[in-house]
Amino acid sequence: MNKVLSALFAVFSIVFSTVGLSACAAESISKNETETSKVETVKSDSAKSTVPTERAIFGAGCFWKVQYIMSKVPGVVKTSAGYTGGKIDNPTYEQVCSHTSGHVETVEVLFDPKKTTYHKLLEAFWANHDPTTLNRQGPDQGDQYRSVVFYTSPEQKAEAVKYKEELDASHKFKKPIVTAIEPAKKFYNAEDYHQDYFVKTGQVCH
Repeated sequence: MNKVLSALFAVFSIVFSTVGLSACAAESISKNETETSKVETVKSDSAKSTVPTERAIFGAGCFWKVQYIMSKVPGVVKTSAGYTGGKIDNPTYEQVCSHTSGHVETVEVLFDPKKTTYHKLLEAFWANHDPTTLNRQGPDQGDQYRSVVFYTSPEQKAEAVKYKEELDASHKFKKPIVTAIEPAKKFYNAEDYHQDYFVKTGQVCH
């Protein structure tokens, strides 16, 4: 009897051991699958965030409306309202409006050159403000509202100058175009409440 019990005990031990190993193996496979999935997700997210973009900066009056307009251009990846061209670091909206910082209300545009062109952005820029008034757009007056293209490369400069000359020669505007074309200086993001303001409130900058 003892021999029989011992034999049965040995069989059960083998069975339980096999089941235990199978469970561990399954758990290991499950973990590996989960880790693989995580890696693929990270790679996918990384791929999305590494889309090669070019940068452009425009000043055309109040940046609320300019940001909205530029964000609607197909191929634009991101837009940010901010301040460019001044003489102090990290300016606030109050400092810019005081006309002491020298900054312009601008919009930084990141765009995919495979889906749109800098020329398309220039079209949107000049079509949506009055480039014959340097420091005024409608009721908004002051140097922070000046019409300016801040180029980020020699190619952008050449294209902006050419476009401006052609536009002037076409006499689309009754007065000469006074838009400045200058090398880009450091861009500072405006306060959070300014970002996508037109979308948030549905209001046009007055």
